[in-house]
Amino acid sequence: MRDVDLFQQALGLQWPWYVVSSEFVVAERRLDVSIDFERGGTFSCPECGRGGCTAWDTKEKVWRHLNFFEHEAYLHVRVPRVRCERCGVKLVEVPWARHGSGFTLLFEAMVLALVKEMPVRAVARLVGEHDTRIGRVVHHYVERARSEADFSGVRQVGIDETASKRGHNYITLFVDVEGPRLLFATEGRDHTTLAAFREDLEAHGGTAAGVEEFCLDMSPAYLKGLAAEFPEAGITFDKFHVMKLLGEAVDAVRREERRSRPELKGSRYVWLKNPENLTQRQLALLDGLDLPRLNLRTARAYHLRLAFQEFWDLEEDFAEAYLKRWYFWATHSRLAPMIKVARTIRLHWDGVLHWFRTRVSNGILEGINSLIQAAKAKARGYRSTRNLITIAYLIAGKLNMRALSPLPI
Repeated sequence: MRDVDLFQQALGLQWPWYVVSSEFVVAERRLDVSIDFERGGTFSCPECGRGGCTAWDTKEKVWRHLNFFEHEAYLHVRVPRVRCERCGVKLVEVPWARHGSGFTLLFEAMVLALVKEMPVRAVARLVGEHDTRIGRVVHHYVERARSEADFSGVRQVGIDETASKRGHNYITLFVDVEGPRLLFATEGRDHTTLAAFREDLEAHGGTAAGVEEFCLDMSPAYLKGLAAEFPEAGITFDKFHVMKLLGEAVDAVRREERRSRPELKGSRYVWLKNPENLTQRQLALLDGLDLPRLNLRTARAYHLRLAFQEFWDLEEDFAEAYLKRWYFWATHSRLAPMIKVARTIRLHWDGVLHWFRTRVSNGILEGINSLIQAAKAKARGYRSTRNLITIAYLIAGKLNMRALSPLPI
């Protein structure tokens, strides 16, 4: 079989396209394949789709293709411009590449598969291209896939924030809890993010009335946005966030008490864990503190946290009565950090109790957050928030990329 016939079949070219020649440049480790079209060949207008258009003139174009035995491969093509009676003279679309791209569809499919597993800059080094060009490919396919996403069935949404850069730079994540999948990500963490989410939701077939439940932390900004954009939706405060607040309060008590009780040195993580999760060394440290004799304020705060942990295991009928007793205990504990958390819970009373009806939590969202931060760490950060959001959609959006690519990705 001649090399031109081999490449003709390998590229899947059909009339009027054919391979004219191939040239392998050993010194540059490069393969150049020349493609032309048959005289008299007709094409469809790239704008209106009208068929039977003949070539008006041609334009030379080059596309980077998949490597050939680890050698860079390029397609050099004489692409016709056709004259359409309706649209005028237009450059035809070729079957092996999308309009405006310098890569073939197969090369872009490989790039997308690699970017799911490694940073864009690492992929760029691997294929020998500038990372900006690779980034444009990823943005195109992610944005196109998102434009076809369907949010009409979204009923429960989790909201959380994640750091985008060092300092106080954040993006807000909106996750379909039942999916689970990342629905929307936007810069910032104020009430306007809820307006942006509603707009995006409705652009993808969803409605504000269709969202029955939101799960989030006790952020006043998010609550303000929910009141304005989703006034009919229920609110469940994430139980893991509530326990995090309690853990931080216990640690604040410990830090204050440690100034006068040196025996608390090195015990921080003892008070942040449940007893069943303590290591042998931590258990020994706890036993050595002789809690009944020392009467530590930290221990009292710790028992308040453990008592609240049991709250989540109750039946709904007993939950509010238990929470009232705990609230009385906490507000009379003379432990300022615990009193502060108790009063915060009191301000969000209904949302805390609502968990017993919905059983919704942001555990899934925390997992997605971890994936995004891991990707950011591997990339050693991203140049822009837009890049981070695009990668977040790629790894957590469950986008249908298969319909957009000739390869399974």
